Amino acid sequence: MTLPFPFQVPDNKQIRVIVNTDAKNEADDQFAIVHALLTPRFRIPGIIAAHFGTGRSATSMDDSYREIGHVLELMQLPEAPPVVRGAAQALVDEGTPQPSEGADLIIREAMKEDEAPLYVIFLGPITDLAAAYLLEPRIADRLTAVWIGGGPYPAGASEFNLSNDIAAANVVMRSSIPLWQVPQNVYKMMRVSLAELAVRVRPHGAIGQYLFDQLVEFNLLPWHSARWPKGEMWMLGDSPAVSLLLDDHEFDYDLIDPPYITPDMGYAPGKGGRQIRVYRSVDARFTLEDMYAKLELFAAVTRHD
Repeated sequence: MTLPFPFQVPDNKQIRVIVNTDAKNEADDQFAIVHALLTPRFRIPGIIAAHFGTGRSATSMDDSYREIGHVLELMQLPEAPPVVRGAAQALVDEGTPQPSEGADLIIREAMKEDEAPLYVIFLGPITDLAAAYLLEPRIADRLTAVWIGGGPYPAGASEFNLSNDIAAANVVMRSSIPLWQVPQNVYKMMRVSLAELAVRVRPHGAIGQYLFDQLVEFNLLPWHSARWPKGEMWMLGDSPAVSLLLDDHEFDYDLIDPPYITPDMGYAPGKGGRQIRVYRSVDARFTLEDMYAKLELFAAVTRHD
């Protein structure tokens, strides 16, 4: 998709990016979805709706599917990517895939002959990648996965995205798929205040207003505790999945042997094999300012259409 920005990205620098998102889980996936769609470097062959367990909804994947559609409707892009359904639930074990349109999309795009490298970003559980790998192991050396999830290293901890499919995470850990992991302590570096979002996001078109308003509405839900959310701030924890594909922060990660993830979401020694990339930090300024600028540029163009 060609965006009406005052710059373009040469073909040989473009990459293919599939977005896998549990979009109706909280309120930050929407920011990452919009940021990805407004990034000229990305060729997006599809967006996959992911489940987010059953704690808040018995139809979480379908909730995500509808939310992605709503975001695209508000953006009114001239060429919107297709949206497909991922698995409706977690893997039942580490050997049984959950077939879905999302897994099929990953396999199809990975096996395609295309010079542009393929990345799949996961903003929730990693179910659909594990399913795709179990169905077609040859995808392992034909894509790179970027996952927002897992507790801090070295011990691990309870973490929402991981909790929704530990088996899938172990499938991916023991595979040979190149994996960039952004664990909980790192994605929480994406702190932003509601006042900042009111100034930098809300004024910029229908999508900017929606991004802000839906976050504020989520912040006011009566079942939240006094400790979370904190009232005047949020963490746009999914957004590094976009900015790390603009600049991979080559000095801010460690290469480690992939762990085995225990039922309590701790990290235990794995079986070796390839190493995975685990981020120590992300550049919040770079990530947020790029998103703000693209929203403003997009809104300025669409106002004049």
